[in-house]
Amino acid sequence: MLKLGLFSLSAPPARGEEEYVSRVLDTELCRDCYVTLKDAVRFIGVTEGFKKALAAFPTEKGTPAGFRRDISLASDGVLRVDLARDISRDRNGLPRPTKLLYSADTADPYEVEAISPFLANLTCNPGIVYDLFINNPKANVDGKFKTRDEVMREIGRVLGPGADISVELNNPFDDDFGRLLDEAEKFREMLSEYRVVIKVPHTGAVTPGNVGQLLEGNKKLDKGYDEITTAGALRGHALALKLHEHGFRVNFTLMFEPFQTQLALQARPYFINTFLRHRLVQSAKIKEYIDAYDATENPAHIEALRTYFVSNDYYPPSKADTDLREILRFGRDVLKYRHFGDEQGSDGLDGMRHNLRVLRNCNMPDTRLIVCSMEGPYNYPDIDKLLCEPEFLDMHDRVVITAPPDYLARFTSTNQVISYQRRFMNAAKGQK
Repeated sequence: MLKLGLFSLSAPPARGEEEYVSRVLDTELCRDCYVTLKDAVRFIGVTEGFKKALAAFPTEKGTPAGFRRDISLASDGVLRVDLARDISRDRNGLPRPTKLLYSADTADPYEVEAISPFLANLTCNPGIVYDLFINNPKANVDGKFKTRDEVMREIGRVLGPGADISVELNNPFDDDFGRLLDEAEKFREMLSEYRVVIKVPHTGAVTPGNVGQLLEGNKKLDKGYDEITTAGALRGHALALKLHEHGFRVNFTLMFEPFQTQLALQARPYFINTFLRHRLVQSAKIKEYIDAYDATENPAHIEALRTYFVSNDYYPPSKADTDLREILRFGRDVLKYRHFGDEQGSDGLDGMRHNLRVLRNCNMPDTRLIVCSMEGPYNYPDIDKLLCEPEFLDMHDRVVITAPPDYLARFTSTNQVISYQRRFMNAAKGQK
């Protein structure tokens, strides 16, 4: 007789499934489940989905990381154990140490190696793959990796089964959905259906008809970010939804403002995003110009702000002569919307707060928020403190923090670590 779980539910394995059942004997049942099942279970078995997942990630014993064990009782009295994809789970279905999960923004397999046991996800895009790794001789040692596929296969090997891998298609503006689907299918075959997540960007004012403007000349659009067509603005949403309908999990990315969130969720994404760095830096710069003007009433500060707005795509070059009064009004409106002068947004985290509130009230309990694009000494510590605010204590299991590995690594240490290590190592020096 075999025992399943904390309350010693005893039943023989289903015929031919003895080896599979041996991997799940440590599955714990709650007391209520035990009471319900103890007289009804005749055999213990596994689902076809269990066998399929195990075939994708064969292990010597137990079950692979990145899967939750679910149980159900069939009408024939067989208690079936299934493996459901869940990156909050470690090996053998055990929960990870914290509900909060970590991800890395990198395509460098050498960099991933050191942090891989601690990751539940990895994100990359063409800039990360090509600019920061393949075409970077310092990272791509001896030019070993030549193609994106080679890089992604190696990352999959290094990460193992427990982490999802969010990878972006090369050209989301391709009008042939069949080609986009083929590219996504290639990643699914390469990384397995369990790990692959397709990154789909918001497109906004950028369309197949004008994306070429970003690649030539001054590399600026001839229209503003808010001068859009409905089809163009929702292109990313439509692509995300189509991929979802074809069985892909989608990381819907390029979310900079809270007002993007509710419409983004209509595309049924697996991940949504809160980008922090550029928005926070730009808010501080806008405030600097406006504060300087308020102190001096020198229009040169608003002229500089106008140039800054054009440089950062708030205005297209065609509006470089916009009236300074309009520039000042717009700047004040941006800061007001971003709560940059109050406790909701002075740390640059008003968007994260908003998105957590939206997630709490949406109808997709498995969708998580990726908090990304961080810099400086305060972004991560401020996020850490935000998540301990009473309002958000219930949302830890909906958050994934992602950054380049070296940015996350810096928050493992403090100056006191050096001081104490100096003391300890000198105390031990020469001792037997």
